[in-house]
Amino acid sequence: MKLSLMVNGTADSIEVLAPAPACRFRTGDGPERDAQVETPEPGVYSVLLDGRSYEARVEESPSGGVVVVIDGYRFEIEVSDPRRWTRKSGGRHGEGVQSIATPMPGKVVRVLVSPGDTVETGQGLVVVEAMKMQNELKASRAGRVIAVPAKEGATVVAGEVLATIE
Repeated sequence: MKLSLMVNGTADSIEVLAPAPACRFRTGDGPERDAQVETPEPGVYSVLLDGRSYEARVEESPSGGVVVVIDGYRFEIEVSDPRRWTRKSGGRHGEGVQSIATPMPGKVVRVLVSPGDTVETGQGLVVVEAMKMQNELKASRAGRVIAVPAKEGATVVAGEVLATIE
């Protein structure tokens, strides 16, 4: 299972190859690594990695991510699985170019915008049908549509970019 991470504002990824307690994983494009992970109490993890023992304390953060404290160092982490739908799916708020991606596999049933269109926050861009439900992907900020690779009737996979806003 490959997950996208934002660690203290820096993008990264982790691929979990085997779950705890005998965990095997890979971060970024790095090599496979092994760790022993135990949970002595809720929110506390005992990790044996590369011959060193670590205690990781994990708690939910108000932003929806988690805060992990290891040896006095604090890490704010947002974890996203491109295969899972969330209300935040479809892009990130902020400036610059923004890609709106489908949160799940499905079929494009309607394309509501064209390149060059000006959109407002919350305006519908593309409608994707998945599991007999239609999901409207919306602009998370105002901007101008610069690309719409989505085509009505096309089958799409999770994480596929359907529109781009600047």
